[in-house]
Amino acid sequence: MFGRKIEKTPDIDSLIGENIKIIGKIEGQGNLRIDGIIEGDIDYKGDVIIGEEGKVNGDIVCNNISLAGTVNGNITSSAKLVLLPTGKLTGDIEIANFVVHESAFFEGNCKMLDENNKVRNLNSKKVEKAK
Repeated sequence: MFGRKIEKTPDIDSLIGENIKIIGKIEGQGNLRIDGIIEGDIDYKGDVIIGEEGKVNGDIVCNNISLAGTVNGNITSSAKLVLLPTGKLTGDIEIANFVVHESAFFEGNCKMLDENNKVRNLNSKKVEKAK
C-alpha cells in the first residue's frame, strides 16, 4: 500500500538449518541465513539473516543483518541492522543504520557509524554563537 516499503529478500548463498548446531567461528562471504544454533563468532563479508528459530551466542561482524531470532553478543554492521518483532538482541552494537520494529527486544549500547565506518562524534562540530 502507500508509503509501505517492501524489502527484497536477498539470495541465500549459505544456510544453517533448524536441526544444526555449530560450535566455533564462522567466516565467509555472500548471504548467510541462520535457522539453527551458533556458539561462536561470525565474521561474514555479506548479509546475515537470523530466522525466528535462529540463535547466536557470539559476536557478529557483517554488512547488513536482519534479526528475527536471538543473539547474545555484540554486532558490528557496516550497513543496517533490522531488529524484527520476534528479534531479541543482548549486546552492544556498532552500526550505520538501525531499524527496530515494535515488540523487538534490545539490551545494550549503540554506537552509530558514519559513511567511513567510524563512530559518529556528534560533539566534534563547533557551534558558533550568533553575533
